[in-house]
Amino acid sequence: MADDILLQAQGVTIRFGGLTAVSNFNLAIRPHELAGLIGPNGAGKTTIFNMLTGVYKPTEGQIHVGGKVTTEMKAYQITSLGVARTFQNIRLFKELTVLDNVKIGGHIHYKYSGTSAVLHTNRFRAAEDLAEDEAMNLLEIFGLAARARSDAKNLPYGDQRRLEIARALAARPRLLLLDEPAAGLNDSETQALMNTIHDIRDRFGIAILLIEHNMELVMGICERIIVLNFGKTIAEGTPEEIRRNDAVIEAYLGEPAHAGDL
Repeated sequence: MADDILLQAQGVTIRFGGLTAVSNFNLAIRPHELAGLIGPNGAGKTTIFNMLTGVYKPTEGQIHVGGKVTTEMKAYQITSLGVARTFQNIRLFKELTVLDNVKIGGHIHYKYSGTSAVLHTNRFRAAEDLAEDEAMNLLEIFGLAARARSDAKNLPYGDQRRLEIARALAARPRLLLLDEPAAGLNDSETQALMNTIHDIRDRFGIAILLIEHNMELVMGICERIIVLNFGKTIAEGTPEEIRRNDAVIEAYLGEPAHAGDL
């Protein structure tokens, strides 16, 4: 794998029984890149995210993160290599506070024993103070600091989306995977999210790969777009190239390309 490639998937295929959900998928993500993964419903996008993050094991092919093969790793091991994600359906610890949700996201970086936690040793207190400081900094960035002590379940939907991104960033990733971050957001919230994603990439110096159905968002922020249909890659290129790609237009519209652009 080239030194400038952060994550690489090579010939990745996954089958569930007799169904091939993803076939011979290839992907290379470089540091600081902002890329999109799009396709009609059922194209296999979230399945790919699940393989990249260790939720599913590919039937065939290999995935590398930072030069290390991850196809046999557990999800937490892949997180420790610098890959974090959000989910299509928000998965917060809704009975915990906003602050605690973010602190949990960074737990892999705070090392102390069970005995230290029970006895509240200096090492435990130092780790907890650092975790809280880092979590509050993230909440400030996302405009959620004032709600830090509120239960996550009491946040408005758009704030819950932002909280989930903040929690993922607490893991200090090199690559952030966003699964439909604009789902359920109104137009103004979506515009704010576009600005936030750009800011995250630049502020934290990370790469971002996102799945999204909102084409305005995808075309507006992604530098490169990969298009799936029925588990296979049918196109890859810049937003303008994808907008005018015959196979993409047909996949989305169900009509030949001369019917018009996306």
